[in-house]
Amino acid sequence: MHAQVLHAWGDALKYETVAVPKPRAGEALVRVEACGVGLTVLNYMNGNQARRADWLPRIPGHELVGTVVETGAGVEHPRVGERVMAYFYLACGHCDLCRLAHEPLCRNLRGNVGVSADGGYAEYCALPAFNLLPVPAGVEPVAATAIPDAIATPFHVSRRASIAPGDVVVVMGAGGGVGIHMVQMARLFGARVVGVDVGDAKLAAAREAGADAVVDTGQGDAAAAVRAAAADGVSVAIDFVGSRETLALCLEVLGKRGRLVCLTTFPGITADVSPRRLVHDEISVIGSRYASRWEMARAGELVAEGRIRPVVSEVVALERVPELHAKLRARTLIGRGAVAF
Repeated sequence: MHAQVLHAWGDALKYETVAVPKPRAGEALVRVEACGVGLTVLNYMNGNQARRADWLPRIPGHELVGTVVETGAGVEHPRVGERVMAYFYLACGHCDLCRLAHEPLCRNLRGNVGVSADGGYAEYCALPAFNLLPVPAGVEPVAATAIPDAIATPFHVSRRASIAPGDVVVVMGAGGGVGIHMVQMARLFGARVVGVDVGDAKLAAAREAGADAVVDTGQGDAAAAVRAAAADGVSVAIDFVGSRETLALCLEVLGKRGRLVCLTTFPGITADVSPRRLVHDEISVIGSRYASRWEMARAGELVAEGRIRPVVSEVVALERVPELHAKLRARTLIGRGAVAF
C-alpha cells in the first residue's frame, strides 16, 4: 500500500510503498477513505510530546475514517463492512479512569494513534477495536474526519468549562481547525462568542462559523478590542494557539469568575499568573485534554443532526499531504484539511 512515513522526529515525510498491516487479536483492519490534517499532526511529528526512538518509523494521521475489511481474533465489534472513525488515545479501557469515561487520563495509556501506532496517512490501518467508533449514518467520510478531534475536543472543552447561556467566550485561534468548531460548539451551548485570530480570511471564517464579534491580534490593542466586544466581560477564554502572548491576553481579558482553558502542551511555554488576581476575581485555570469516547460519539451525533458543521476547506490526495502541512505551518489553512483516497 502507499503511505506517508516519518523516519525522524521533526523530519519530512516520505511517500513510500509499505506492506498492508495484518490485524492482530483484538484489532480491525480499516481501508482508509479519508484522514483529517491539522496542527496536532505536525506537533506530534515534531516530537513535541515525546521523541521515543522505538516509535519510528511511523505513519502519522489520527483523524482517519474508513471501512472495516478484516478483524482479528476476538473482535465482535466493529464488523466487516462498517464505516468507522478512530479514537486518538490508545487507552486500556479497564482502569478506573477509563471506566469513568476519562480515557485520555488512562493509567495504562500506550500513546496515540499516528504516534505510537500507525495512523491514517496510508491506504490501510490496523487499530484496536476499542479505538474504532461508528460513523453516524449520513455523514460523508471527509466531513467525518473532523469529528474525532476537531469537533470532539470542543465538546469536551464546553463541558470542562461549564459553558452556558449568558457566557461570553473568547476563542483564541478561531479560524483554525479546532477553533472554528469551538466557535460553533460554544454557540450551541448558549454562549456569545468573540473569535480572535490574525488576518481577514481567518476572521471571516470565524464569523461564518457563528462568532458574534471578531478581533485581529495583528491590529492595534487586541485586549481593548476584546473587552469592547465582550461588553459585560469575558467568562471563558479558550487558547488554541498556546503562546506566552496568547495566554497572557486570555488572562488579561477575563472578567470576574472567568475561566481560562488551556489545551496546548508546547515544551517551555509558561504564563505569569498572579495568585492575588486569582483570589480577588475568583479566576479558574483549567486544563482540557482531548475527549472521551462517549464525547466523540456525541460529537458525531451533533454533526449528523446538523447542529455542528464540519469545516474541511481543502482536500488532497495522499502524495500531496505536505502541501497541507506547509499551509498549516504558515497558518493560512481555514479549518481542517483532509486527505481523501
